[in-house]
Amino acid sequence: MSADAVLADDPATAWKRWHEHRLATVSAPYGPLSLTGTHWLADYPEGRIPAVPGLWRATDGGVALTAAADEGFGLDGEPFAGDAVLGADDAPPSHSRLAVGGVRLVVLRREGDWAVRVFDPAAPGRAAFEGIEATPYDPAYAVPGRFRPYGESRTVQVENADGRSRGLGLGGELTFAFDGARHALQVAVDEGDGSLWAVVGDATGGRSSYRFRFLRPGTPAADGSIAVDLNRIQLPPCAFADHFICPFPPPGNTLPFALEAGERRLKGALADAV
Repeated sequence: MSADAVLADDPATAWKRWHEHRLATVSAPYGPLSLTGTHWLADYPEGRIPAVPGLWRATDGGVALTAAADEGFGLDGEPFAGDAVLGADDAPPSHSRLAVGGVRLVVLRREGDWAVRVFDPAAPGRAAFEGIEATPYDPAYAVPGRFRPYGESRTVQVENADGRSRGLGLGGELTFAFDGARHALQVAVDEGDGSLWAVVGDATGGRSSYRFRFLRPGTPAADGSIAVDLNRIQLPPCAFADHFICPFPPPGNTLPFALEAGERRLKGALADAV
């Protein structure tokens, strides 16, 4: 076997590449560090959002925008003025339909409420980013797991990072053994590819790690088996900008041990800023 093949199969090398990709992703021009605001239209009944041009109104069919010619809007890559009704954006911010100069505007819907998010590459948080504190790969944190789907999807109310309570859809239970004990996490299931994700707390949360983190182990096999690599637990978007509305861990998703693995917290001044 060649040296390149050995490196390709080496879990520590794969983790290093994952970590480098994460750094590039979060620090990208329209990554989470560039989010400067999430504006709920219900808070602006007059239709004017501070520091955002245009007139905005929530309707039954989406978000109605009225834009003047001198406000500099672009829609689907073309200059835009007039009236449009916009649905929730499915694309990442870098490919959102609406822009004003270099700023991207993303239409968001949560439980019937509409909002406009502002992603600005010149955001102070992006300029101040110094990196992510992450624990080097430890094979002890890579364990086999099993996914057991619920008979039907469940929704639990959990507090979100903005202080509001919202429903969190859960599709099943992920179990794994660690340090001689068995643990279970309630997980959401992506409707597109069947991949799992969980909001997880642990004994390091709020101390040597961010208060909670996300685990995305991938898609289970047909028999429910799945590799659970806790080395790849990651910071939630709200660790990078306080305008995200990340859900807190649902009941039972706070692990009883110190998960000293994966992404821990931001480096430098941003560690205490969000």
